[in-house]
Amino acid sequence: MAEAALTPEEILTAAEEVLRRYGPAKATVVDVARVLGVSHGTVYRHFPSKAALRGAVTRRWLDRAHAALPGIAAGPEEPRERLRHWLAALFQAKQEKALADPELFATYQVLVDENSELIAEHVSGLEAQLARIIVEGQEQGAFGSGDPGELGHVVFQATAHYHDPAYAEEWSRPGVEGEFEAVVGFVLRGLAS
Repeated sequence: MAEAALTPEEILTAAEEVLRRYGPAKATVVDVARVLGVSHGTVYRHFPSKAALRGAVTRRWLDRAHAALPGIAAGPEEPRERLRHWLAALFQAKQEKALADPELFATYQVLVDENSELIAEHVSGLEAQLARIIVEGQEQGAFGSGDPGELGHVVFQATAHYHDPAYAEEWSRPGVEGEFEAVVGFVLRGLAS
């Protein structure tokens, strides 16, 4: 591959391949460069450190996993159904990632743990989407009063069992979807005016 034509996206794709192959403990920038057929200096021109590269891989993974959520938050459904749909999409995205490729999911867990500031920013964005839905629900009289930002945080925390990777082993349990629906119903009743 020509070093001058190398894009950050190509580097991130190669980094994901290396992480999948070697795991987070053994994957190096030199391994990424080797996959691309370039020097490790070329990778460092795009990402100034191994931590920056791993952070970018983490951000890319989260953005892809949650790509549908902003559209749902801004969608045309009435707020109660939109909130239900948003929470279900988050759970489904996490569940699919964890169950389809458990080894890669475990790798990303290591990266997530390394990037607490990035994760806090990402969660803040997710909670802002929830707050947007809640504001519209309040304006339409579907949800009671309260600070939408705080309520978005509470909803996110109340449903953590279905999106926090710490619970990933439970997401394949029989009956988990029914439990999820019950929790969402409880949350919606709590928000009702």
